[in-house]
Amino acid sequence: MFKDFFKHLFPRVVLKKNLRITYTFCLGGMAFTSFMVLAVTGVLLLFYYRPSPGAAFDSILFLETSVFGGRYVRSLHRLASHGFLVLIFLHTLRVILTGAYAKPRQRNWIIGFFLLCLAVFEAYTGYLLPLDQLALWATQTGMKLLETAPLGHLAKAVLVPDGVGETLSLIRFYALHIIVIPTVTLFLSLLHFYYIRKNKGVLPYL
Repeated sequence: MFKDFFKHLFPRVVLKKNLRITYTFCLGGMAFTSFMVLAVTGVLLLFYYRPSPGAAFDSILFLETSVFGGRYVRSLHRLASHGFLVLIFLHTLRVILTGAYAKPRQRNWIIGFFLLCLAVFEAYTGYLLPLDQLALWATQTGMKLLETAPLGHLAKAVLVPDGVGETLSLIRFYALHIIVIPTVTLFLSLLHFYYIRKNKGVLPYL
């Protein structure tokens, strides 16, 4: 799987006609590039962020006002997250409109859909971390919406056992945002690229 992943990123040959931007619109590749930018900037932010109710917001202020390049790194992380979501949505739309979800690509379509859901959930968990008023109200609104879904109360109890922005909920959102969701996203991306090559969907000459 890892071998096919790197072969997909660095193919041994590319047909001239497939270099046209309209061939796939490069949406999947740009989405994965945004994910890599998120990973790098996220690691840099970890050096200063403190995941506790009393220190989270102050650590963001310190990062933006007292750390060289801190505001730039945080802004880049935020912009990359927006780009990641937009590109995945557009990629999904292209797959639907072109019928690329049909046989024999059904399995890869399901993987891609899970990647879309993970991208949305990753953005949601990251929204709480600055712990400002906007983050608190937005997360509370999301929890209210979650309660209306089947098993929503159970999911809320797992995500927010002690109230939005409290110690346990912040730690759980933090762990999901920096470890759990990115790891699963990376694994599914590798699997996604593997099945693309296996089905010869994008590069039939490889």
